Amino acid sequence: MIINMYITAMPIIISGILNMLFTKTNLYKNYRYPIDRNKCLKDGRRIFGDNKTYIGFISMIIISIVIQLIYSLVLNLLNFESYSELYNIYENRFLYNLLLGFLFGFIYMLLELPNSFIKRRIDIKPGETKKSLIGYIFLIIDQIDSLIGVMFVIYIVSNISFAKYLAYVLLGGITHLIINVILYILKIRRNI
Repeated sequence: MIINMYITAMPIIISGILNMLFTKTNLYKNYRYPIDRNKCLKDGRRIFGDNKTYIGFISMIIISIVIQLIYSLVLNLLNFESYSELYNIYENRFLYNLLLGFLFGFIYMLLELPNSFIKRRIDIKPGETKKSLIGYIFLIIDQIDSLIGVMFVIYIVSNISFAKYLAYVLLGGITHLIINVILYILKIRRNI
């Protein structure tokens, strides 16, 4: 069961890692412009902060589409489609995978925004983890915010149970945390 879940979610995992790596490139740094356009609310705090950028949002969508398309081809070539729940109902076709890749990337980034908005309101800076109860709560939320939406796409297109959807979110959150620790050790991330 867990292996099938990883086979199903692998394009999302790979896309998230590649987008994180993309944010370290000069291309990203040269074109990063915050989605909130550096605007503050009446409280004097930024809406989302510097880490939520147009290029980051767009790159996640593009990367997700490309990875989903490549991954679907690999599954087809290896005859592994039956191991991915993405193909429980719909066939492994180009347009379906194109739509999945778009939805994965768009929803992943969209659901990062409410968390960033709330963190700015309680004075947690972009990329910062506070060493307090609220900081640890947001550390957990940071691991699952995007996954709630992305795994909901899987829930809709694959006809899995709601309990399995929650298992996907839990497994995804644990995996996200482990990947963040590895990226932190490799000095690709500034924090966990």
